[in-house]
Parts: sequence; structure tokens; C-alpha cells
Amino acid sequence: MIKTVNILNKRARFDYEILETYTAGMVLTGTEIKSIRLGKAQITEGFCEFHNLELFAINTYIEEYAFGNQFNHKSRSERKLLLNKRELKSLHKSVQVKGLTIIPLKLHTTEKGIAKLDIGLCRGKKTYDKRESLKEQDTKRDIDRIKKSF
Repeated sequence: MIKTVNILNKRARFDYEILETYTAGMVLTGTEIKSIRLGKAQITEGFCEFHNLELFAINTYIEEYAFGNQFNHKSRSERKLLLNKRELKSLHKSVQVKGLTIIPLKLHTTEKGIAKLDIGLCRGKKTYDKRESLKEQDTKRDIDRIKKSF
């Protein structure tokens, strides 16, 4: 049984309002998937861009594999994301017309060991929106503490 890996982008939910989410496959080399299975990746600074109607994850960090040789991968390279043509067209249209951005939310592996990237179509939050989300978190935490004491 393969251990599933979950790498989250916690900052994305604080900085962005997530409108839609998609699950995309990733085109990876052998050493990249080995590093992901070891949990040595970060997606907090990443974003996604279109190049000729193909979606790429940019600025995602996958640490070089410790036991790799001269065929080891670059730690910050563009990685192609795999989605349906219909999904790619709708994402491309909404990014161009509405001024939205695509942010990676979660990098995980399936039971078969395949790496998947959950991406979100996002709109940036203003500072007052961030304050409201902090207040909601504080009240939820206080309510949970009260429930636990009873």
C-alpha cells in the first residue's frame, strides 16, 4: 500500500477567494515523482499560466531527489498540467476576460501513486475580506473550545 501525500497551500485560502476547483494531472519525470512521494515539495508560491492553450504550473518547488544522478530534475521548472479540453477552454476564457488567476491549492498522490494537483480559479481578497476571515476563524475556535469543555 502506497502512503498518500497531501501538500497544502494554506496561504491561498487566506489571500484568494476560490470560485471553482479542478483536479489536474501533472507531467513529471521519474525523480520528480519520487521527491513528491517523499513529501519534498512546496506549492505556496506557485501559480498557473497558459502557453498556447496548455496550462503550466509555474514556480512550484519540487526538491531534487537525493539519490538522483546527472538525470536529476530542476527544482523550479514549468510543469504541464493535464485537463480536459473543455475545462482548459473555460479556464482560459475566464482568466482573460474576468481577470481571475489560477492558483495551486493541494498536491496529492492517489492510491495508485499518481500525482494530482488541485487548482482553483481565484479572485484576490481585499484587506477587509482577510480581516473578516480572521474573525470567523477566531469565533469558530472559541465555539469549539466551549463545546469541548462541556
